[in-house]
Order: sequence, then structure tokens, then C-alpha cells
Amino acid sequence: MGEFNIYFGLGTHHILNLDAKDHLLFVAALCLRYQLRDWRKVAVLVTAFTIGHSITLALTATGAVHINKRWIEFLIPITIVITAINNLLQRREQIEHPSRLPLIYFFALFFGLIHGMAFGNDLRSLMTREEVIVPLLAFNLGIEAAQLLVVLLFLSISFIFVQLLRAPKIWWMRLISLLILAWSLQMAWQRLPAQQKTSYNKYTHDTQTTAIVYGSDRRWRPHGPEQSNFQSR
Repeated sequence: MGEFNIYFGLGTHHILNLDAKDHLLFVAALCLRYQLRDWRKVAVLVTAFTIGHSITLALTATGAVHINKRWIEFLIPITIVITAINNLLQRREQIEHPSRLPLIYFFALFFGLIHGMAFGNDLRSLMTREEVIVPLLAFNLGIEAAQLLVVLLFLSISFIFVQLLRAPKIWWMRLISLLILAWSLQMAWQRLPAQQKTSYNKYTHDTQTTAIVYGSDRRWRPHGPEQSNFQSR
């Protein structure tokens, strides 16, 4: 149970952390067109993101897939840019009467594949071959729990502005999407592969992983042949 709690905490901190603002912005961009009354649709949306996240997380954590981290870190804000632009292109009737399978669902699933790869290599350095199922399960449950909490916060804010203050829904979505777009474009520029140093800086997830693990349990140490690489970061 101690191991489960560590990885569950690792998953929640992966979302509930200012260093994870890229994931927070992506979740916000996904949910902007919905209100509290649409909670079932939002739950499906967030679950689709988690499924995509889980697939590539498992593949990279087990070493089945390896993609250059610099490109993954750059592609994450690109997924936010595309989602924000899609929000801006939505017409009023599309917001008020969405289709049963809107494009945003597919964004959540396929872009989740990219977000999952951002953390998989770091999680791999913490696991041994005997410790695969429990870490992956606990980590993804932590992500799902944290995402639902973040979504509830965003929906509550939207409820205040759209339902209580009577702000037009379409203008609310466009205003926040513009802010998200500007932030994610800046983030993408900062993460251009050509600009990233050999040792990953504050815009990547490596330092976040180290801080969470050692902050959760100082007795915890990574296992396996990548131990020295992890500790040297």
C-alpha cells in the first residue's frame, strides 16, 4: 500500500503543480465549452485524455517506446495551441448544440498520447521490472483524480461568469481561449528544441519528478540501471 500511495501521489502532483501548467492549460482548453450541467460529457472528455495519457505512459515507462524528450516538451504546448484555436473557430450554434462526437473528444484522446510521453521516461527510472502494474495503475488513478478536481474548479469558475454574471458563453470561451493561446505560444517558443539545453531546464518535467518523489518519501530511491542518471539531474 505504501508503494501505491507514493505513485498515486506522484500522479496527483503531476497535475496539481504549478510546474504542470501545460497540463492545466490543456485541461482548461478542453473544458471551456462546457458548463456544470454538462458534467457527464466532461467526464468522458477527461477520461479520453487519461486513456491517451495512459497508453504512451505505459509504453515509455516500460521502454517499448522512446522519443526525444525535447520534441515531446515542444509538442505539448502545440497541442494546447491547436485546442485553443479550435475553440476560437467554434460558432455559437456549435457551442449551444454540440454534436454527439465533437472533435474535442478526439483532441483529448490523441493529444493525451503526447502528454503521456512527457512523464513516461521519468517514471521508468523509478520502477523495476517487478514493479510495473502497481505504479502504472496508481499513477494513472492519481492523474484521473487530480484532473477531475481541476475540471470541477474550471467548471465552477465558468458557472460563476456564464450562469451567475450572465457573460455570453461564446465570448467567455473566446476570451479565455485567447489567453491560453498566448500563454501556450510563449511556452512553445521557450521549448523550441534548438533552444533547449542538454540538461533540461525549468520548462520540462524532470525536475518536477525529482521534487515530488523525494518530497513524498525521502527514503524512496529509484531502482534499476538508470538510478545514477536520475540522481544526477
